[in-house]
Amino acid sequence: MRPGRLFRDGVATFALLAVLALFALKMNNRPEFVEKGNFYVIDGDTLSINGERLRLKGIDAPEYRQRCQRNGVDWGCGEEARKALATLVKTGMPECRGRDRDRYGRLLVTCMIGGLDINAAMVRNGMALSYGGYAAEERTAQEAKAGVWAGDFEKPRDYRHEEQMAHANGGDPIAGLFGYLRQLVEWIAP
Repeated sequence: MRPGRLFRDGVATFALLAVLALFALKMNNRPEFVEKGNFYVIDGDTLSINGERLRLKGIDAPEYRQRCQRNGVDWGCGEEARKALATLVKTGMPECRGRDRDRYGRLLVTCMIGGLDINAAMVRNGMALSYGGYAAEERTAQEAKAGVWAGDFEKPRDYRHEEQMAHANGGDPIAGLFGYLRQLVEWIAP
């Protein structure tokens, strides 16, 4: 191989790698949202400020109308999750940071008050489940039988799915069952 060709190939490779590195840097260079202030608590994992909805990253709290069981008795775990988040948010001046958005356009954030990670605290208190980021805190809540772990509950994502199915079928449980079976058959035999 001639030295000129080797040099040219080396320069071309370097140029290609440089362009790819710049492209990757640009893709990762989304501005970070940082907000401090008085947040409005929508539910156990969603805040609002200045018309912007913020979803606490890495957690999934019971839906506001969701009910759970504790010692055979229904309790409003969704309402309690909202109250728990409101209490945490009121203990200081939260700072929420995030770059990415979920499929509903909500900004995914991690919120802190001083050294307290609010997202982690919600999971540790059993008022939210880990959704990709707080497995150790979830184990702590399970062992302590804190919050939803003190009894029986439906995972929030399963609850949302059932609610969507009920609304799609006009609240008719028989139609909902047939719709579910139809989906199951389509999933098994595509």
